[in-house]
Amino acid sequence: MAITSALCTSFKTELLKGIHNFDTDIIKLALIKESATGTYNSTTTNYSDVTDNLDESYGTGYTAGGDPITVTTGSTGTTALVDFADKTFSNITLLTDGGIIYNASKSNRAIAVVNFNGTVDMVFGNLVINFPSSGSLTSMIRIQ
Repeated sequence: MAITSALCTSFKTELLKGIHNFDTDIIKLALIKESATGTYNSTTTNYSDVTDNLDESYGTGYTAGGDPITVTTGSTGTTALVDFADKTFSNITLLTDGGIIYNASKSNRAIAVVNFNGTVDMVFGNLVINFPSSGSLTSMIRIQ
């Protein structure tokens, strides 16, 4: 199936309800791959939507569930924003097509889905995920 980059619709609603706290919650990035079983996009609601080894990437040096990522909140001008620090998965061997960002502190609720625009094939290498730079027009999450 497909992986489409998007903020999850459920996350937008949960944000307005005050469910997510980027200053204290543990936010994670799990690596996923395209498969015959899963479609990941704005309708993704939870990390549990990822179907075991069918959809989550697996291999040497990678742990199911992914890794925590560093998150910073702030503002520029009249725009509030969330900035994700670039993430390195070190010395891994796997295939991956994208990722799911989720809140491990809040029952693994999905925040966003990211498509890497092609399969990444790592063999004992460092996979660096470069998130957009922080800014009113560039941050992945921004309220204008």
